[in-house]
Amino acid sequence: MKPLIGITSSIEKDESAHKVYDHNVRAIVQAGGVPVLLPNLSDEASIDKLVSQIDGLLGSGGYDIDPHYYHEEPHQKLGTVTPRRDEFEYALFKKALELNKPILGICRGMQMLNVAAGGSLYQDIYAQNHGELLKHSQDAPTYYGTHFINISENSLLQDIVKKNQIKVNSRHHQAVKDPADIFIVSGKASDGIIEAIESKEHSFVLGVQWHPENMLDVNDEPSELIFKAFIKACIK
Repeated sequence: MKPLIGITSSIEKDESAHKVYDHNVRAIVQAGGVPVLLPNLSDEASIDKLVSQIDGLLGSGGYDIDPHYYHEEPHQKLGTVTPRRDEFEYALFKKALELNKPILGICRGMQMLNVAAGGSLYQDIYAQNHGELLKHSQDAPTYYGTHFINISENSLLQDIVKKNQIKVNSRHHQAVKDPADIFIVSGKASDGIIEAIESKEHSFVLGVQWHPENMLDVNDEPSELIFKAFIKACIK
């Protein structure tokens, strides 16, 4: 039976609409799952019900995360925050981790995964890092890989993609700063920015800073393998 995959949804600043990009839906369908779009709820009972029903959780991209969730004041370069989404996803990811549900976090999804587990973020990588960084907000089609990442030996990510280095797309200005204790860093860009994290304590919990769902447009093999591995873990 195909696994039921919950996909987190963005919410606009005026809170008038929930939104999930079709690339996320198509990626789950292509890999063999059944996508369900999750609205940004606030009551604990509803969140518990959602997590108990899904077989896996896909954390999608979106706006910045309120730094109060990792005990910081807002930096002047902090972008748009959406309180309802932050509140919902913080509780959602915590519950999914507690129940050992397979999780794939993409971009913001990776960042919220880290924050919910007790880690922190760079509110703006360009303002809060010394030295010269790569261009992490590409001016290229979304499917196009613009920089390389190096993958850690003996990691889940390496086991999935069967490579030590892959080329990824990039459109973010925040990133993981301090990984939560449960995570190891399994991918980094050449400038030191963390591009992948994974749990030491769960069956399948992986966060990637890039957007593999977009790279499926050009049949990118690592992206296909990531989604297939995620769905396989959800079937178990």
